[in-house]
Amino acid sequence: MNYINAEKILPDRLVREIQKHIQGGYVYIPSIPEKRKKWGENSGHREYIRKRNKQISNKYQNGHTIQELAEEFFLSVNSIKKIIYTKVS
Repeated sequence: MNYINAEKILPDRLVREIQKHIQGGYVYIPSIPEKRKKWGENSGHREYIRKRNKQISNKYQNGHTIQELAEEFFLSVNSIKKIIYTKVS
């Protein structure tokens, strides 16, 4: 999130109105809920995790043990169990 000087982007009238409530401080203005991105969408990490989990599920269905998958993917046995027992939608 970048810092932006309100005087550079907002009308003077609006800046004066905001100054009635806060002066010289920082104000967080959230994005519109419909435009918010989910965790990992900007970096691509969400897609990476989805593909990895699908790969883990496929390998389990093809006969790999939970212990083997934990070692291969550097995850705990419990993490592997959560992945393979979660229904993929």
